[in-house]
Amino acid sequence: MREADETTRQRLADALRAEPATPSELATQFDLTTNAVLRHLAHVSRSVDGPDERFLVAPPTCRDCGFDDFDDLLNLPSRCPECKSEAVDEPTYTIE
Repeated sequence: MREADETTRQRLADALRAEPATPSELATQFDLTTNAVLRHLAHVSRSVDGPDERFLVAPPTCRDCGFDDFDDLLNLPSRCPECKSEAVDEPTYTIE
């Protein structure tokens, strides 16, 4: 299939199969907004093919206190619920 024929979600999934990425990295790579990437990733996570593949998430992490038990892994937290710091690294996604 030619790249022009692939959907955005297919191209995102292919990129995540090649290497892990954050929503901001994917947004830059595919000329999308970060929110659009997150909406697409929600669908990609549900459509990963069978037992051979898994959609994996390295959760966001607070750089100040180390908290990483965020509820919604398909979201970008604005601050840490523990220490209220805004120094929160983005989650990283991959398909293995």
